Amino acid sequence: MMFDFSGTFARWPELAWGATTTIWLAILSMMLGLLLGSLGAAARLSRHGALRLVPTVYVETIRNTPLLVQIYIIYFGLPAAGIRFTPPVAAVLALGIYTGAYATEILRSGIQSIPKGQLEAARALGLSRWRTLRNVEAGQALAAVYPALMSQFVLVMLATSLVSAISVTDLTASANNIQGLTFRSFEAYLVVAAIYLVLTFVLRSLLSGLERVVCPFKFVGR
Repeated sequence: MMFDFSGTFARWPELAWGATTTIWLAILSMMLGLLLGSLGAAARLSRHGALRLVPTVYVETIRNTPLLVQIYIIYFGLPAAGIRFTPPVAAVLALGIYTGAYATEILRSGIQSIPKGQLEAARALGLSRWRTLRNVEAGQALAAVYPALMSQFVLVMLATSLVSAISVTDLTASANNIQGLTFRSFEAYLVVAAIYLVLTFVLRSLLSGLERVVCPFKFVGR
């Protein structure tokens, strides 16, 4: 078998555009997912059963259905109800909602890992539930779950490859286009796989560096 990467490398602008699209899709999806996860975790820890029910149904539904099906529901299904989104918006919504379900459970577990004595001390000082969550629980919970969130964000970036199914020109869609023009499927997908590896390494490095800013007390004395 003879390999010929010239056709793939000659179309590097298309690969660069696809990589850029993949990056901003991942960033927006992470931001939306973290927002939904924070709200969901707070609701799941509420004393009100009705309030806990909503995020519970949300988490179980999203975690037990395929992401690709969720993307199709948002992009192809919702128009039947008169709700239409462009492919990029549908992609961000689907990925963000998907990320939020996992972030909800990750953040909830982090909050529940905080010693009860600290919460009792906060109540003894007269702190409201909101101030306790913000000033006592949030920082410690984020430090505890940061590695899990980091891994989840990397998985979300890789999951952006599915949005090519709804005509979003991400990195995988670029590979599809290139192999259709060059008839060199192996070379096109091998190059794209290498680009995903580089993006994953860069994202992990950035998130690891950000951990020192977000959770500085974890590194005190190191």
